[in-house]
Amino acid sequence: MSKLPKITNTYFVAIIATVGGMLFGFDISSIAAIVITDQYIDYFHNPSGVIQGVIGSSLAAGSIVGSLMAGPISDKYGRRDSIMFACFWWLIGTAVQVSTNGVGSLIAGRVLNGVCVGITSSQVPVYLAEIAKRETRGRIIIIQQLAIEWGIFIMYFASYGCGFIPGPASFRTAWSLQFIPAVLLIVGLPFLPRSPRWLAKVGREEEAIQTLADIQAGGNKDDALVIAEWEEIHTVLVAERESVSGWRKFISNGMWKRTLAGMSVQGWQQLSGANVIIYYLTYIFLIAGLQGNINLIASGIQYALFIAFTAVMFFFIDRTGRRTLLISGGLGMGICHFIIGGVLGGFSEQVPGGVQGNANVTFKVTGPASHTVIAFSYLLIIIYALTLAPVGWIYAAEVWSLGTRATGMSLAALSNWVFNFALGLFTPPAFQNIEYKIFIILGVLCFASAAQTFLTYPETCGKTIEEVELLFAKGAPPAWKTRKGGSRLEAEVQAVLERRRAGEVVHADIYGESEKHS
Repeated sequence: MSKLPKITNTYFVAIIATVGGMLFGFDISSIAAIVITDQYIDYFHNPSGVIQGVIGSSLAAGSIVGSLMAGPISDKYGRRDSIMFACFWWLIGTAVQVSTNGVGSLIAGRVLNGVCVGITSSQVPVYLAEIAKRETRGRIIIIQQLAIEWGIFIMYFASYGCGFIPGPASFRTAWSLQFIPAVLLIVGLPFLPRSPRWLAKVGREEEAIQTLADIQAGGNKDDALVIAEWEEIHTVLVAERESVSGWRKFISNGMWKRTLAGMSVQGWQQLSGANVIIYYLTYIFLIAGLQGNINLIASGIQYALFIAFTAVMFFFIDRTGRRTLLISGGLGMGICHFIIGGVLGGFSEQVPGGVQGNANVTFKVTGPASHTVIAFSYLLIIIYALTLAPVGWIYAAEVWSLGTRATGMSLAALSNWVFNFALGLFTPPAFQNIEYKIFIILGVLCFASAAQTFLTYPETCGKTIEEVELLFAKGAPPAWKTRKGGSRLEAEVQAVLERRRAGEVVHADIYGESEKHS
């Protein structure tokens, strides 16, 4: 792969790398659009409650395993090659799903796909954070979220179309489409550069400097920005090599604050309850009185809204503070959950045997109450698309040090997938047993996420990922006093330029220091 020409435009790199996120989206909606079809219900004997919960959450179960594997693999073989490794799990898992003969093999195939998703969901943001310029880092990583959403959208409507095919061929055809993005990713990955920070970490300094120059300055290693950024990377790397090793590095010297931030922001992304809506909006719309094709189309609209509003944030994510978006998102989503729960609690009626015979949906609302549930379900997804959906991945990728980033992001993704699994398993029986109260619980959790963000998450927007270390260091200001921007990199670039004006020749060498000759 090293002999192939490399793409160095970070936007094109991100578009290829984030096909890994598209795999996640494909698997989400391959179930979401299928679960209420007659073909699925008949073939799998109307799975409900815990059984449907296990089917829905099996992807997350595999992702937990993938997240645990991802860090060591990424540190040893590189961010790019770990993504390639993940693709083969996806191909095997998809083959098992397409050939399924019952619930057991369907769950097994989704678990195998989940291993891939666990690796890609943790390492693609790491890779993008390490190649992106600080002023566009949020925009680059948000492409990952957009890829997930496009995967959901494409697969959902492909599955909807396949729903008109009679018999098991319906879902087999839909699930076979999952081969396509994996093959595209396998073909594209060899043309991507390795992460310059990973190259530095494993001692390949000369290659790291050249890659950094290719990305930042069209290959010019003597560019002031390249020299300044390399000196910063090298300084941090030397300090980390002299620090503690093993798992102690995730808790010692105040590192526990960063571990808490990275893992909790991913946990809150799930506990916000947005994926309850994304996975099971067809159930919620059954409660609201939408049935058949109208339900499927109305549910598909949420995915279009998801893409549209995340695309808006592509242009504003690096102009708006991470804290601002996380706090406002938690509060806004919490209000939506409370309204949905309040309406369902006040106006629902029981349906013995389930709505349309679906054993997971045993109550419904009609009239204005149903319109309110639909409207605030859409609004909740819009708020999520603008806030927690993209920022959860961005913030989690930013808070780690170079020596802990791959495994740290694996821990963050592990948190995401543990709660994803728990909610996937919990939601179908919750609809049966506690009904509307599930939304009240999620609303409380959203408010809790906003409170923790205010108290413990410093602002990382506009800073290099090396500078983020200072925000968690001893003596750093409280999180609520931090502000976006204010990077020291501009001053370091100016220092390089002033040394040149003073008659020095400055260039980055393979040892990470600046050689100066009068």
